[in-house]
Amino acid sequence: MINTGDSVSLVQYPQKKLGKNLSIDIDVVFPVVHGTNVEDGALQGYLKTIGIPFVGCDVTASAVGMDKYIMKMILKEAGVPVLDAKIFTLSDYADMDSLVEKIETGIGYPVIIKPVNLGSSVGISVAKNRVELTAAVDDAFKYATKVLAEHAISRLREINCSVLGDENEAIASECEEPLHTKDILSYEDKYVSNAKGSGSKGMASVSRKIPAELTPEKREEVREMAVKSFKALGCNGVSRIDFMIDEENGKLYFNEINTIPGSLAFYLWEPVGVPYKELLDRMIGLALKRARTESNLTFTFDTNILNSASFGGAKGKKV
Repeated sequence: MINTGDSVSLVQYPQKKLGKNLSIDIDVVFPVVHGTNVEDGALQGYLKTIGIPFVGCDVTASAVGMDKYIMKMILKEAGVPVLDAKIFTLSDYADMDSLVEKIETGIGYPVIIKPVNLGSSVGISVAKNRVELTAAVDDAFKYATKVLAEHAISRLREINCSVLGDENEAIASECEEPLHTKDILSYEDKYVSNAKGSGSKGMASVSRKIPAELTPEKREEVREMAVKSFKALGCNGVSRIDFMIDEENGKLYFNEINTIPGSLAFYLWEPVGVPYKELLDRMIGLALKRARTESNLTFTFDTNILNSASFGGAKGKKV
């Protein structure tokens, strides 16, 4: 991509010495990507640097949405219920006995171990004893330099809800209940078990109940908390927020957010009267609205501070 000053263009590289070179002007970028270096704010930072509008969360919201620990801290401050967690680094991992003891005494079993900044259930597992915990920690540290440990709800019910909008105004979709084969919704549940033919359709192919079987009151609680979380994290476009219900006491907890959800969670919007094409139009409209708003902000100002500053050093001074 090249910024010519008036527009951003996608150009052919290497350029042809003879003949016509390809150059396409870009109005807006629509990232549909997952994972490290693309969903975590890195790609968004690149697009922002070259000055092109893009759909979805900005740099900060993307980065926070990928870091499970920082996200928990922000949501706690906003009054959104999350499970308490402990974070461990590579220095903690160097003393496995101490790490395991801290988890056992601070959280207890069952415990869920997660890489702090990955999605798609990669590296996530539930441990019910010391042997399983050690294996879970070893596995998680294969994928990240920081690992999160939190209490695993024994009678867990997972409910997902999507949100469309920005930090000022947002609406919630229908709720779903994904069905899975293990203690948690695994990578295999999401991308392998329902794949047919040439490949899986990702989350769109997961076995699920839509709408989720919830009381009207609980459904509204989920939807309201989804919007509250979305705004607190400063999101934009469409995100899918995954919640947990502890069936022993009925309490609802925020689990994680997918700032670029699989299949753009279109299957949650169609039941509430938002067809796929309209969903795309709204997302693009939100991206252009953000670009217009930011274009009116002041990022630089005139100053003569350097004219009055003294940068004198030892040069020319007598010692």
